[in-house]
Amino acid sequence: MTDFFQALVNGFGQGSIYALLALGYVMIYKATRVISFAQPALMVVGGLFSYHFTSELGLNFWVGMVLGIVCGALVGMLVERIALRPMLGKPVFTLAIITIGVDIVLRIVSNRYIGVQSRIIEYPGGNERFSIGDVSISHQRLGLIAVTAVTVAALALFFQYSRTGLAMRATALDQETALAQGIRVGAVFALAWAIAGGLAAIAGTFVATGNAGIEQTSWIIALKALPAIIIGGLDSVQGAVVGGLAVGIVEALTATFQPDVAPWLGANFALVAPYALMFVVLLVRPYGLFGTREVERV
Repeated sequence: MTDFFQALVNGFGQGSIYALLALGYVMIYKATRVISFAQPALMVVGGLFSYHFTSELGLNFWVGMVLGIVCGALVGMLVERIALRPMLGKPVFTLAIITIGVDIVLRIVSNRYIGVQSRIIEYPGGNERFSIGDVSISHQRLGLIAVTAVTVAALALFFQYSRTGLAMRATALDQETALAQGIRVGAVFALAWAIAGGLAAIAGTFVATGNAGIEQTSWIIALKALPAIIIGGLDSVQGAVVGGLAVGIVEALTATFQPDVAPWLGANFALVAPYALMFVVLLVRPYGLFGTREVERV
């Protein structure tokens, strides 16, 4: 039973990273109807900014992370303005391909900075752990979960009560109607990319505080957020959070119990488990757990 709760805690922590990344995907999709494949690179770039401010310039961890978030948001806005804004009106497939190109360019640049050594950020408190009975969790994971909870709550309040959040919700529902009401849709697109870049920077910062830090293959972590948004629903903020946490928990439980319960599935089946969960959910709910069902009449 201890192993189960320990895996649950570990999965909840890892799932928080997936949830942050999934929220970025959803932000961009809700505003532009484009699935951004640039999130992995934005995560790495944001994490490297935080690394530079904390490890290279010696700033406090939280100050460095805030500055990394700001820089990540600026990179997101620049990507939207330079690469995507000129392509408005083009097919969605074309825009998605452009985001793949952006991802490749950003990863090439970031890999030159990373080099052969991983970039690790020291988290305040180091490797200290908080224990309840036989179940323990590191201070780094507690900080990650707390930051994720605050971020999700702030986004919920932003969308519910601010005029800008209302404009983003209106644009997500119908861009033409939003334009007719005087909403600057272009500014909404830029803001969606800025939020996605900031969220990716938070995720990248906490990836950098892990034992492996940020290395040239760290972008693969962000791919786990893709099944998360499919499970939760492409246009659902709460679905992104639930999907991210579900993917993290399933991955951790599979890594803990699968080698003993089902060894015939082979080693490292935990890497496949999120996609297996996605397949099962799609069989039951093709639009995800919280996604908007689209009905087409002919």
